[in-house]
Amino acid sequence: MSTRHGADLLRPPDSAGRATFLELFFDLAFVVALTRVSQRFVELNGDAGWALVTGLGRTLLLFLALWLIWSHTTWITSRYEPERSVIQAVVVGTMFAGLVMAVTLPRAMEERAVPFVVAYLLVMVVRPMVIAAALRGHPRRLVAFRLSAWAVLSAPIWLVGAFGPERLRLPLWAVALGVDYLAWFLGWPLPRLGAAAVAHWRIAGTHLADRYQQMFLIALGESILVIGVVFSGRYYSPERAAAFTVAFVTSALIWRIYFHRAGLLLTEALGRADQPASLGRVSERTHLLIVLSVLLTSVGYELVIDDPFGEPRPAWLLFVVGGPALFLVGRLRLEYEVFGRFSRSRTIGLVVLLLVAPALTRLPPMVGLCVVAGVLTLVAVLDAWGSRNDAPEAPAPPIGRKLPGRPDLEA
Repeated sequence: MSTRHGADLLRPPDSAGRATFLELFFDLAFVVALTRVSQRFVELNGDAGWALVTGLGRTLLLFLALWLIWSHTTWITSRYEPERSVIQAVVVGTMFAGLVMAVTLPRAMEERAVPFVVAYLLVMVVRPMVIAAALRGHPRRLVAFRLSAWAVLSAPIWLVGAFGPERLRLPLWAVALGVDYLAWFLGWPLPRLGAAAVAHWRIAGTHLADRYQQMFLIALGESILVIGVVFSGRYYSPERAAAFTVAFVTSALIWRIYFHRAGLLLTEALGRADQPASLGRVSERTHLLIVLSVLLTSVGYELVIDDPFGEPRPAWLLFVVGGPALFLVGRLRLEYEVFGRFSRSRTIGLVVLLLVAPALTRLPPMVGLCVVAGVLTLVAVLDAWGSRNDAPEAPAPPIGRKLPGRPDLEA
């Protein structure tokens, strides 16, 4: 077996950091997936109590399964050369599996559980084996073996949940997904082989940041799509037009708050980090929160535009106010990852949202959306005011620094 042949699959130091056209094509499957996730969330509007909690749990689980597929693919194309035929075949195959998961997602917890799980397991089990075979004698093939072994471990739980009684599906799949995420967190440890030192992987940090930013924009684009489709799909009224306008302004503010400095400098931060994989790993969880928050917020748009002054319900508060609040939490994390500090303006915005939320439970959805837009405007204004006379600040990520005397391991 040739180690050199396997090394040809790795990203060279001078590899372009930008995402390839194939990766952008791959994202189209997840555009469909995100709209299906939003659809499931919208269907919870009339639920309350335990039904609402269960519905949220089911939809969140499906979203996390999709996110795991997308994020693993992003790390593959940041670690291996995406122009290689094997990696391109892996990405296209994953795209098809992701599309199958997307089209089955609206009923994945019901009668379409089997195709959803089969598509998921094909990616989790087979894809690492293909990469391991392509790496041949290269030491990195052991990482792929670890991934496949842990996926095989959780596969029976996924399959029992899919073929078993529907009432057991949520708890069984929650356990299986927990195993998959725990394995990633621990570095897929195996007897004798140990764990993969993910924090020390050599990856294209700028490429990873680029992919996270693109997924955020995809989620934000999905929210714009929701605004347009919902407003154009039913009768016109001044109230609905006002809700449409406020929803668009809210999305524009979310874009502004994300990219103001920290979001814009994420690429540079990952490029400067001594161990970009360590920072990228933390940033992946942050962007999971941010993308989920944008999805929840877009569901709130749909509920408000559909009936701006309807009767208050628990579900609308969760989406209209909870989505933006979760976004500010994620953005606070991102600020720390890039600059090593917590943003005062975003902290103020988050506290204000939490304080006004109880009062909004008794008011129409339109009032809640306007309050959210006002709070986000306050955050954006404080950002602009605080940086009006400051020179551009260089990122100083506290995560990903190489500790003195610690070897830079490579798995």
